[in-house]
Amino acid sequence: MSLSHSPETHTKLLARIPAVTGRDLPEWFETIENGPSFLRCTERSHWLADEHGISHGYATALVREHERTRRLRHY
Repeated sequence: MSLSHSPETHTKLLARIPAVTGRDLPEWFETIENGPSFLRCTERSHWLADEHGISHGYATALVREHERTRRLRHY
């Protein structure tokens, strides 16, 4: 089952990630890009949470934002 946050919750989670994890979003995006290839976002968020010890909520927000920004770069 995947987590789906409201846009407001998603924005708040992203804003807290640097303080909670000690890493900025670009650093996390690089980690995601250099990590294993997964077909589904849920697999990627589970890997991120398990491998880096962050909550699944933050991991899901990071993966969703990474996918969103990646799509924007291709337009």
